[in-house]
Amino acid sequence: MKDRGSLEEGLGLAAQNRPDSQVAQTGSIKPTDTAFNSQSIDMKAVADRIQATAPSAVLSDTPAASQATSGTSDAIAQAMPQSTTPQAAPPPKVDESALRYFASRGDKARLQAEISRLQALYPDWVPPADPLAIPQNSDKQLEAMWQLYSEGRYAELHKAIADRQVAEAGWQPPADLLERLDVAEARARLVNASDLKQYATVVDIGANTPSLLTCSDIDILWRVAEAFIKTNRTTRGQDAYVYILKNCINPQERLATVQKASALLPYEPMQELLALEKPDGNGGRELDSIRTDLARRFVAEGNDDPKLSVAPDYLSQVERAAETQGLASDALLLGWYHLRRENHDEAEKWFRIARTKDDSASASQGLALILIADHKPKEAEDVMYRWRNETKDATATYLAATANLMALQPPANLSEDVLGRIAAEVIKQKYVPTAQEFGWYARSLNQPQTAARWFETALRWKPDDEPSAYGLVITRNQLNDQQGVAEIQRLWAGRSERIARLGETTPRAPIGSAPLPSPNQAVPQTTVTPTSPPPLATSPAMAETNINTRQRTLAPTGYSGPQRQITVRRGVRGPRGCSTTINAQRLNPADALSRGWCLMDLNRPMEAIEAFEVALSGPAGKVREDAAYGQSLAYLRAGLANNAAVAAAKAPLSRQRAAELQVAILADRALTAFAAKRYQETLIYLDQRAQLQQERTDLMVLRGYCYLNLKMYDDAERIFNAVAATGNRDGNRGLIDLRLATHPDPSD
Repeated sequence: MKDRGSLEEGLGLAAQNRPDSQVAQTGSIKPTDTAFNSQSIDMKAVADRIQATAPSAVLSDTPAASQATSGTSDAIAQAMPQSTTPQAAPPPKVDESALRYFASRGDKARLQAEISRLQALYPDWVPPADPLAIPQNSDKQLEAMWQLYSEGRYAELHKAIADRQVAEAGWQPPADLLERLDVAEARARLVNASDLKQYATVVDIGANTPSLLTCSDIDILWRVAEAFIKTNRTTRGQDAYVYILKNCINPQERLATVQKASALLPYEPMQELLALEKPDGNGGRELDSIRTDLARRFVAEGNDDPKLSVAPDYLSQVERAAETQGLASDALLLGWYHLRRENHDEAEKWFRIARTKDDSASASQGLALILIADHKPKEAEDVMYRWRNETKDATATYLAATANLMALQPPANLSEDVLGRIAAEVIKQKYVPTAQEFGWYARSLNQPQTAARWFETALRWKPDDEPSAYGLVITRNQLNDQQGVAEIQRLWAGRSERIARLGETTPRAPIGSAPLPSPNQAVPQTTVTPTSPPPLATSPAMAETNINTRQRTLAPTGYSGPQRQITVRRGVRGPRGCSTTINAQRLNPADALSRGWCLMDLNRPMEAIEAFEVALSGPAGKVREDAAYGQSLAYLRAGLANNAAVAAAKAPLSRQRAAELQVAILADRALTAFAAKRYQETLIYLDQRAQLQQERTDLMVLRGYCYLNLKMYDDAERIFNAVAATGNRDGNRGLIDLRLATHPDPSD
């Protein structure tokens, strides 16, 4: 058959040495690897020459057989194996039993398919002028066999044939019936293998039964194409789909072919298939109804492969759908596509649209990743907190946001609720980067005990984390825990030079951003450890501003707190001058140090900070110590207590200087917290300072007003009485404010 031959050649399934007289029967073929060898006739070259008007040669008995347009040109016929039957051979006898059966049943579709088949097998055969007038089979038993075949009762048909052969010696069933039975059973085996995902078996059955591969049974072609792709022969599968689109004309089947192919083939091969699209006859194209779905699929594929550049037309198609249909899923597709290509502005726009329509873990995760990349971890943490446990990727994104948030410089102003929930999740997940950042964060708040606990926790989860070990050793050194310092230095000997030579190296580099997670990064799921580190005592001070522009808010009682007093002593300095403005970067460390002290005398702390920073670039020694000490003083004078604490850690200081700075920093933080009406936080700072130095009278008054605002009247009275006993007027004023608070009516 011409049509069958073109299919066999096109898909590489040609049977070998098949006599023309037995074309309708399944011939023997070579093993599967040979049958599908890439050296067979190229499918595209064959399919390009198929003529749509050639007669159908469908061996299946489905109604669609009469509509098949498969055929071959003369050139293809020449490429087919040629018959070796002598020209003088008598024409074979035409078996018209199936024709008579279908005519008797009035099945016009199958009757026409049978006529087409017989014409392809026997070119000289002329069908009856009125097939419906063909008399019924006189052989009732044979007619019953055809009935069994028609109903798909193949086992009963086999039994009927065997019974008649036993009863009638020498009787043979029609070859047409046997061939149809073999093909039908092969089809059933192929479908079963496909359903069971036994794709190699599907390919093997297709190779041994090429008569199945026609437009009349499109489902078999689909299954064979899928089997090729699933067995890593994508090009063969693509050829099968191309063959269908070039030769099969049923509109619904062509549409379904593209849909099935798009689910299995990657972007580039699909573009070749879409090039075979035809007009629909109504001024449109046959794929218009699924064009948006195809665009969505291609954009989704671009989300998985950042190197894939999807055509702008597809992106525009999805954008129009997102705007007109209002689906959050379309906005998500566009958001992830642009994020993979670092188009953050576009990605953020679509993720925010998606969250507006339907807040989800995917939309929030995409937005959070952009916010982290844009140095907005605080918003990222807030966006992801709700979805932190939705998926492993969501958890990884949330934890990355927390690490970046805790690493901000200057430290972010976080509420106790936010700090608490971050700490709880970090402990639950045993996430080392954020635990380490909690340690540095606590140090910036001058809470060394808490910092040490966080560093210890990070090392318990990851013993080889050098930054955490370094944070712990400098914190223990700050706490004068020399035994603890020695133990860490022993454990890290040969692995960290800066730990081994603590007094000669600078502290850690400025905190950067934690790395972003990949789409599939996993975060270990763990439980809270019994010995978890304590949460931070409070949030950091308000965002720092220059002391000359800071406006303090009075407490409810009218007390504004004592004046800041920084009574630290500076080292001896040589002559210097700073009347002119110069770039401190051009000075050597010693000259920069001298200029820094000069600027401090002129009350220009911000310029002094820059000069001291240059001095810190010098070698370890007295210059570096003086520079770190001076920069801390400059920050304190500018009202930047947190920065002063960081500056103090930039070089080893003498115990006396370190204590002086710590006392001054705690006093400054207490004043800042009191001005912000954070009275409990103020008391914490005052308590910490009191452990280092006896409390001054002015700070005792501050403590009394904290008690008063917290309605701890007995404690407030005790403090104010103690201050008043020294003759301090603020003590008496405090007692008056206390009486007004407890007895508003002056007549009482």
